[in-house]
Amino acid sequence: MTLLLSGCAGYSALESQDPGPNAGRYALAQDRGPARPLNEADIQDIAVIHEPPSRGGNSDYTLFGQRYQIMDTAVGYQQEGYASWYGEKFHGHTTSNGEIYDMYKLSAAHTTLPLPTFVQVTNLENGRQVVVRVNDRGPFHEDRIIDLSYAAAVRLGFAEQGVARVRVEALTPEQPLRSAPLASAEPIQAAPNTGSSEGARSSGSYWLQFGAYREQAAAERFRSHLESELDESVVIESGSDLHRVRIGPLTASAAERLQQEWERKGNDKPLLIRP
Repeated sequence: MTLLLSGCAGYSALESQDPGPNAGRYALAQDRGPARPLNEADIQDIAVIHEPPSRGGNSDYTLFGQRYQIMDTAVGYQQEGYASWYGEKFHGHTTSNGEIYDMYKLSAAHTTLPLPTFVQVTNLENGRQVVVRVNDRGPFHEDRIIDLSYAAAVRLGFAEQGVARVRVEALTPEQPLRSAPLASAEPIQAAPNTGSSEGARSSGSYWLQFGAYREQAAAERFRSHLESELDESVVIESGSDLHRVRIGPLTASAAERLQQEWERKGNDKPLLIRP
């Protein structure tokens, strides 16, 4: 447990709650990237190899009153959800399996995957992919499925925004990587704008994208959830490899209102697609 509490905090989850007297670095709420941005060309790719289980970090544990049971195997693991990243606050500190966290390397934290596990992470908004080695525990935030190193967030293109919707897939040396990345989000083609910019703002030319899914069934489930939460009509735009869950067309003011409403519910701001 000492090693576990030295690992990734899932810091954003702790800004509004008291983690208790034994939480150690989990009580710190702020994190950031390095003062000088990381050059993507300097990020070293990693190879997927066979490794024995780590001596530390592979026991079931309880944190914040929740029990976490470590998976017997990572084979076949696949999940979609939100990823966050952690950086300077933990740089140089011990991870849950006893290694030293380096925000410039491709690593990650997961609540229940065996340590270490290699996973491929795909940013579902832009199709970018990266392979990381899971050697830490976290994120302890109910709407996040993985916490990535700062370098991994740079590689996936979301270091500036903080969170991204991703797919996480466990890898083995025998299992090749997916060679074709997901297609980038395709904007909805708006009708030609023949009026003023103010006319466009009031004419209902904006769309909000709340998520993108590889499987249509997953997009349908999220659409039903979204309609129940926002009481709005939701559409699924399918193209290439993705099914995008969107609301629109909207005026600029209506789009802003929905963005704020969704954020107040504890979610990340949906993508605004402009005319």
